[in-house]
Amino acid sequence: MIYCKWIFVVACLTMSPVLIADDGFLSLVENSEVLDQMAPEVRLLITMTVLSMIPALLIAVTAFTRIVIVLSLLRQALGLMQTPPNVVIITLSIFLTWFVMQPVFEQVDKAAVTPYLSGQKSLSQAVDDGIKPFRAFMIEQTKEEDFAAVLEMAQAEVPSAAEDVLIEHLIPAFLLSELKTAFQIAFMIFIPFLLIDLVVASVLMALGMIMVPPISIALPIKIMLFVLIDGWTLVTQSLVGSFLT
Repeated sequence: MIYCKWIFVVACLTMSPVLIADDGFLSLVENSEVLDQMAPEVRLLITMTVLSMIPALLIAVTAFTRIVIVLSLLRQALGLMQTPPNVVIITLSIFLTWFVMQPVFEQVDKAAVTPYLSGQKSLSQAVDDGIKPFRAFMIEQTKEEDFAAVLEMAQAEVPSAAEDVLIEHLIPAFLLSELKTAFQIAFMIFIPFLLIDLVVASVLMALGMIMVPPISIALPIKIMLFVLIDGWTLVTQSLVGSFLT
């Protein structure tokens, strides 16, 4: 069954990205009848294994990391530790990630999924063509210094072309770049809220109200200003725009 073969391949590629370049392995999986003869329990086990690894794939090769970090730090900048709740932050991050990655998903579907399901490409060709849009996206978002640092840690030579970049080098470099960019954006978000906290604390100190917690005054002011400037829309627009520049 095609379903079982795809599940098995995705599981193996998730656990070891090096197998992406192994055409012999993919051809063996495609031509083998073992997967078709598996017991339903084994198929269920493979399916659950793949589903458990989807979050790791989502974090590793998409825009999710940057988006969820910025939104989480925005919540802390506002002084709201549990509002919005984590489930809301993660759900919004997932849908924003889907919006940002939509062109990449469409390229994968056009270049790999649809041709393979229609029998126009072999499994090895589909996997090779399907990884190219993700590779191009990650290379575009990865900073040179982060990629150089990963190559130095791996003691590997600098590839001569983008097609020669290994996935096991590209993914950590991409994640390092995403972390750096996310914290840079969060720092710019923190500045105005920090100024509000300083002003409120200074005013309370000048009035001799040292027993009044500054957060009790600063919090409603920050929420009011954030709502007045339509802050959530501005932040999400900036996040989406950061992937297009």
